[in-house]
Amino acid sequence: MNIGKAELFSRLAEGHAARITVVTPNKRLSQALMLEFDAFQIKKNLSVWEAPDILPFGAFAQRLYEDGLYSDLSAELPMLLTPAQEEEIWRQIVAGSDLLAVEGTAAKCRHAWNLANEWRVRPGAGNEDTSTFSSWLKKYLEKSNGDVDSARLPDLLHKFLPELKRPKTVVAYAFDILPPQTKEFLDALGTEAVFSGPTSRSGVVSRAAFDSSRHEIEAAAQWARARLEAGATRIGVVFPSLQERRKEVVRVFSRVMGKGVTPFNISLGTPLQEFPIVKAALTVLRFSQEEISFEEASRIVRSPFIGGAESELGARMKLEARLREKLGATVALPKLIAFVDRNLVLRQKLEKTFALRETGLFSQKTPAEWARHFSAVLEAAGFPGERPLDSDEFQAQAKWHEALGELSRLDRISGEVPFSGAFRTLQKICADTLFQPESPDTPIQVLGLLESVGVEFDHLWVTGLSDEAWPLKSSPNPFLPLAQQRKAGIPEASAEASLALDRRITDGWKAAAGEVVFSYFTKEEDRDVAPSPLIADVPSKPIEVPAYPRFRDEIFKLKRLETLEDRVAPAVRAKQIRGGTGVLSDQAACPFRAFARHRLSAKDLEEPSEGLDASRRGKLVHELMRSLWGFIKNKEGLNKDVASYIDQAADAAVKELELEGRLAELERARLARLAREWLEVEKTRPDFSVLHLEEKRTLEFAGLEFAARIDRMDKLAGGGHAIIDYKTGGNITPKRWEPPRPDEPQLPLYAISVSEEVTAVAFAKVRPGEMRFMGYSRDDKAIPRVQKAKAWQPLLRAWKEEAERLGQSFAVGDAGVDPKKDLMTCRYCGLETLCRVYEKINVLAEEEIEE
Repeated sequence: MNIGKAELFSRLAEGHAARITVVTPNKRLSQALMLEFDAFQIKKNLSVWEAPDILPFGAFAQRLYEDGLYSDLSAELPMLLTPAQEEEIWRQIVAGSDLLAVEGTAAKCRHAWNLANEWRVRPGAGNEDTSTFSSWLKKYLEKSNGDVDSARLPDLLHKFLPELKRPKTVVAYAFDILPPQTKEFLDALGTEAVFSGPTSRSGVVSRAAFDSSRHEIEAAAQWARARLEAGATRIGVVFPSLQERRKEVVRVFSRVMGKGVTPFNISLGTPLQEFPIVKAALTVLRFSQEEISFEEASRIVRSPFIGGAESELGARMKLEARLREKLGATVALPKLIAFVDRNLVLRQKLEKTFALRETGLFSQKTPAEWARHFSAVLEAAGFPGERPLDSDEFQAQAKWHEALGELSRLDRISGEVPFSGAFRTLQKICADTLFQPESPDTPIQVLGLLESVGVEFDHLWVTGLSDEAWPLKSSPNPFLPLAQQRKAGIPEASAEASLALDRRITDGWKAAAGEVVFSYFTKEEDRDVAPSPLIADVPSKPIEVPAYPRFRDEIFKLKRLETLEDRVAPAVRAKQIRGGTGVLSDQAACPFRAFARHRLSAKDLEEPSEGLDASRRGKLVHELMRSLWGFIKNKEGLNKDVASYIDQAADAAVKELELEGRLAELERARLARLAREWLEVEKTRPDFSVLHLEEKRTLEFAGLEFAARIDRMDKLAGGGHAIIDYKTGGNITPKRWEPPRPDEPQLPLYAISVSEEVTAVAFAKVRPGEMRFMGYSRDDKAIPRVQKAKAWQPLLRAWKEEAERLGQSFAVGDAGVDPKKDLMTCRYCGLETLCRVYEKINVLAEEEIEE
């Protein structure tokens, strides 16, 4: 028997006394039908009414089961496994095989078992996969130990139905296909069973094409806003790949709808583990037992969900900046604790968390015991923080507690497990749980492809209907015999069945609203994309929608510009300048960089990396050479046995940087190899003696004093002195000393400032396979491969003039944003957000930067 929607609503309006239950294929359709019924009652000028009994079919069967548990049938009914329990049993079985993808295979097995029961497909031989599943199924049923799962629940209830409290009438709403199990269950109810569906509407159907997916989403959002402002209350926008593109869709719709306005709802939830409060909880639990990345440790320090976060906000931000300089790419809890100030609440919380480590590190516990342990760890950490949670956070926390409850219930089918197993299971539960915080009803519904089936709208837009996306490709389950799947009529089992279903869905969309728009994009990267053949008969029509201004554009319209040339900061008053010769190096690169770094003390945050970064490797080489030449002292010393000197110097360098363990061993060996190779270069020099190593000096330019440290100064046999600077990088050349605005002014600054007579300046390139000196000298062949300057004194004068100019520029406060080589200079600066250089230089117009 079939009834229309008007009659259905009239019967539902009779209230609970009519004992009518409506079952739907999914939860989304139940919610939509509930809202339609509410609108039906409101039109009758009613202010209160009894809520109708509308729910998904699976929830209906489970409700009957739960009613039985609270009746005289409780002793006869087996326990119902939760979805997590079902998947855990499958995981345990699959884990006993040689497969690597255990989690994914377990999920497919559970899906196969659901399909087998729903469509009456008998698992068995067919190929290796189906035979394997058949043997796994036997183990699954044995491990279930008499309990029932959701796949078999409708069949189990058949014999108990006469004794259960059943509705007088059951309405199956919008079941385009009725699986055999569902049909048999409805027949076995012994009550009136009727069918109903959405009302077909004769609307205007059109097709639109866009040059890109992004423009298609933008147009759909603008169209939805236009229909909303015209007074529509039921607007639907459908996206085939909503789960993958959810963030982009939310971003575009939020921007188009305007500031503070969110009249749309995304139907698909987000995995629970992606909610910040749950992500923080999982990170704390993992950190309590094992090392995590610095990025994750940083999030814990900055997290509002750790005790004391609000009161210590400023202190924790400063701590996080310091930790970037102290910690490596991975962090263990004890190491983090050691760097946190003792007076901070954060340290107290982390210490309490660490105190629970011993109870979980090597022990085995039941899932319920682990759930209690996890709660204790989070409580020790002060979770969920001291500030009140907002609505979304509160709901996510409640769902987190449900996830812990799911873990506890695994006691029924699982023995004791280590921390790693329990945590992996909890993480899987959170990943599989799609969660959407409750929110008020909204007029715009953003839906996934299949969720929109059976839902009625005033206006409907279905996006992404290209020939590759629609109809959907067949995807038979690999664990069930293909022939049986096709015979049973499972839509995904064959291309023909899938096409037939998708054609019916398309026809349903055409009749679902007064206005229906089908759209697709014509280009994907460099490929042309064609429309789906299922919408080929739909007339093409341009969609005219107003181009709503962005919120930022609205702000810009209200702007009142006042131009202020702000290139000059207050003049420098102090004579001694912090930052050494790096001040003039930064002034040459960009005056604003020098001002920000050395007067505002602004700097970019460190990024901890694996092993040693370039800076620390450079420090190791400097320490190596300082110690080594402390032993050797001159050219004559190279003729001795220097092996012991090399080992001692390498060891001293490693100790100076406090390296430990295997890393220290590797660096010690690497430094020894570097030293041996470098000393071969030094042996080719004429006689020399080392006068100073890492000596501190004070340099003066433009009335300012700069602290300096000279790597090395040698006394040359031919007269004069050589200043040497060790470099380990690849892009090193004396051309970087050339004015104006030299890239590396350090050595020239030393040469013109020291009291000793300098007759050579050189980079010492200490790099495996590229060992050499490079620079300029007064005399020919003073140092191998160092060029004789054409005019030594004029060169020194040019360097001095440039140093005075840079010093004077810094002293008077020149702080203009003027990068020497445009964005090439800015690439590793780290101050872009402060100087806003990208507002001055058009990034898109920049030519490709040459290295």
